[in-house]
Amino acid sequence: MFAHNKRLQYTVRVSETNPALANLMLEQFGGPQGELAAAMRYFTQALAEDDPGRKDMLYDIATEELSHLEVIGTIVCMLNKGLKGAVAEGLTDQGEMFRRMNSGSDSHVTSLLYGAGAPLVNSAGVPWSAAYIDTIGDPTADLRSNIAAESRAKLIYERLINCTDDAGVAEALGFLMTREIAHQKSFEKALYSINENFPAGKLPGIERYANLYINTSQGEGDATGPWNTGEQWERIDDLAETMPIDGGDGTATVVLDDADQAVLGKLAARTLSYPDANPATGADLGAGPGAGRITDEDLGGASDISDAAAQAMAK
Repeated sequence: MFAHNKRLQYTVRVSETNPALANLMLEQFGGPQGELAAAMRYFTQALAEDDPGRKDMLYDIATEELSHLEVIGTIVCMLNKGLKGAVAEGLTDQGEMFRRMNSGSDSHVTSLLYGAGAPLVNSAGVPWSAAYIDTIGDPTADLRSNIAAESRAKLIYERLINCTDDAGVAEALGFLMTREIAHQKSFEKALYSINENFPAGKLPGIERYANLYINTSQGEGDATGPWNTGEQWERIDDLAETMPIDGGDGTATVVLDDADQAVLGKLAARTLSYPDANPATGADLGAGPGAGRITDEDLGGASDISDAAAQAMAK
């Protein structure tokens, strides 16, 4: 059960309206790194969590993210407040209202479609989507994803702070940014409180492949570091000699019964390509300047598919 406290978690003070800035703020309202996505990610994880400590933590942080959604949504609405009445009542000079609505970004879309409110869209007007939630149901994987999500959100808040000189807005954004840091720390503690937290899941990796670094992008720019050299790694540079890595011939095989083999044989015969044919095509018939080389009128051998098929049958 949730109960709403009418006081914001952090006091919002906006010194002047700014529809363009309001539109940018929507990134943290209805965007993929925003507060609604965070709240829903952690809330749904909490529902399925069996560990009582992690369950409580996830509920706490999910609920706080909803309070952050309220803070950022309030900032959006305050920044749009001056335009809201003008759009609704139409009492402002049309040219002036058009200028205000088109002050930057997609602010005109927010003004026209949503009445200068706080819609659940990102700064480009893309509606919020549950596809932003990447929970997979394993705490070691989900906690790492949560850590990354908090890091991404922190960066978005940094960029938004760099877009405003409104001290009150910057202070509120700074608070929200800092809470992302605190949440990341909680998630890291929860992750490393699991004794065996890597790799995710239950099944162990195959030992012969777990320590390989395969240098598949070769040439100028090759670099080395602790991620690909040292006693932890067996590095492979000679791909021609080592691939396929399992020691096989690298081809794919499948065992088919007689019925499937017969049907596939008919399909292969019906769709066979004849490399000896050189048929005229639609591109040849409609070729004009710039078309490049086209089929020679003197085809020199098989002039079409039927001729090529006949030649192939005769061989």
